[in-house]
Amino acid sequence: MSVEVERKFVCSADTQKTLEEIGAVCVGQRQFHDQYFDTPDFHLTLRDMWLRKRKGCWELKCPTATGGETEETSGEQSKEAALCTRYKEITNPLEIQQRVREAIQDNCGEEEGTCTLLEKDEGQAGMEAGCVSQGQPVIDPDGRKTAEKGLSQEDDSWLSELHLVCFAEFTTARCSFTLQEEGVQVDLDQADFGYHVGEIEVLVSEGEDVQSALERIERTARKLGLTGDQRVEGKMNIYLKRYRPEHYEKLLSAHVL
Repeated sequence: MSVEVERKFVCSADTQKTLEEIGAVCVGQRQFHDQYFDTPDFHLTLRDMWLRKRKGCWELKCPTATGGETEETSGEQSKEAALCTRYKEITNPLEIQQRVREAIQDNCGEEEGTCTLLEKDEGQAGMEAGCVSQGQPVIDPDGRKTAEKGLSQEDDSWLSELHLVCFAEFTTARCSFTLQEEGVQVDLDQADFGYHVGEIEVLVSEGEDVQSALERIERTARKLGLTGDQRVEGKMNIYLKRYRPEHYEKLLSAHVL
């Protein structure tokens, strides 16, 4: 499983020219359509879990431990880390569904009075306790039913089973560059709702040194002349603020955004 370490930045009319001047190579342009899903009560995003379908494939981004926050970490390094996000990227359909089910079930267990244990009947002899109320689905805790079905990227039946609905949908035009000496990718994104943002990204394997990735991102940021000590908002932040203000406020209150 890979961990995506990323810093967003504000693009300008000169960003592409600057990238070329520092030796970045354009590796292509593409367009993709994203759909993001959650329960009506935001059980996933309130845990900073982002389930999306991109170009017909399911992806789940989950938060990872910040790492590198040791006594030896300098104040400057802490500032660099604060400007970046770190997410595990899961693309295996079975693992995605299992993690989503577990997250929803955990929320059911935390919400007093909203979940009840189902009594086993003859048709449920092999099932464990489920979670039902206020429209919540019955959940197979171990994901066994899902595993038995044989998953595919095209099978969306589990969405209705878990009461997952699309809360955000937009198209992005992306121009990508690489800085081979740093092992860094820089993406310039233009969303169809009028937001333009850049991303400096390094992918590392889970368990690898995240601090090294942060340092490479910081060196690239300096080459691009980036300044400021505040995180730049991503596409999703802006989308929610504009089109889903209630959802946005919930995530702000939970310190997810």
